[in-house]
Amino acid sequence: MTPDPTTGWAPATFLGGLTPGTAGELLGLCDRRRHPAGGVILREGVTGSQVVLLVNGFVKVTTAVDGQATLLGIRMPGELIGEIGALTGAPRNATVTACGPVQVGVASRVAFEDFLRRHPDTSNLVMATIARKLTWANRRRSDFAAFPAHIRLARLLVEISEVCGRPAPDGRIEIAVPLSQPELAAMIAIARATVQKALHELRALGLISTAYRRIVIADPAGLHRLAGG
Repeated sequence: MTPDPTTGWAPATFLGGLTPGTAGELLGLCDRRRHPAGGVILREGVTGSQVVLLVNGFVKVTTAVDGQATLLGIRMPGELIGEIGALTGAPRNATVTACGPVQVGVASRVAFEDFLRRHPDTSNLVMATIARKLTWANRRRSDFAAFPAHIRLARLLVEISEVCGRPAPDGRIEIAVPLSQPELAAMIAIARATVQKALHELRALGLISTAYRRIVIADPAGLHRLAGG
């Protein structure tokens, strides 16, 4: 997803799908906040009545499983976060943490619902946001049964690179968000030892290079071909 050079928001995101005037109006209703790397923006289990708009930076979405934080996904600039809990009044179903310095806009449920009433077409963007998240989760579950570990990992890295990849002049793509092996393992439902083996296989094929919590896609076209199964 290629972001707009003036805003940094990809067209597929919530803010990127709005006209500049409508996006500006919505952000004008928000309280702007900055969070440092590691700062918690939303916490699982807490009831909240606010929606969050990610103006810039990337965040991780995690949930607690047997006391361990399990990575559910990564959100990019322009995304709408916390909309389900805010609109339904249910407790937050995940924790959202800043991957680096981020800026967000926080709108109350009342202000956001009033905005949706004045701009009814934007309700479709909210539904699209929810649908994309469900589709992503369903794709991960279907991958579990259909592909071996190294192809599951390739498919995951392709999708993550589309969200937060930084293209280099030599054609390589660096994933801008630090990812640990346990996080990768959790996202594709394999053991840590298995993800280590899968990373080794992708490195041996010349598709990726890795360092501590850092992944570079050395051959994007080759990784795409492998991800196709």
